[in-house]
Amino acid sequence: MEYTKEMKNRLKRVEGQLRGVLRMMEEDSDCKDVITQLSASRTAIDRTIGLIVGSNLEECLREQLDKGESTEDVVKQAVELLVKSR
Repeated sequence: MEYTKEMKNRLKRVEGQLRGVLRMMEEDSDCKDVITQLSASRTAIDRTIGLIVGSNLEECLREQLDKGESTEDVVKQAVELLVKSR
């Protein structure tokens, strides 16, 4: 699977968010603000996981369909990845 520029950029933004959270903690920012930023980071990671799994699923389904093979296992694996990520 090819990881797109969009996927990488999403993770770079998360990386920046996490650095910001660390800075907030070092500056003794309010707990509520830290948790809010951590929650936003987690949401961004979850969305990136969804994008990657969705792209991979689409690619794998196309390959299976082109071969005339069943797509059931591919879909099960994608669902397992999403469940595992939670």
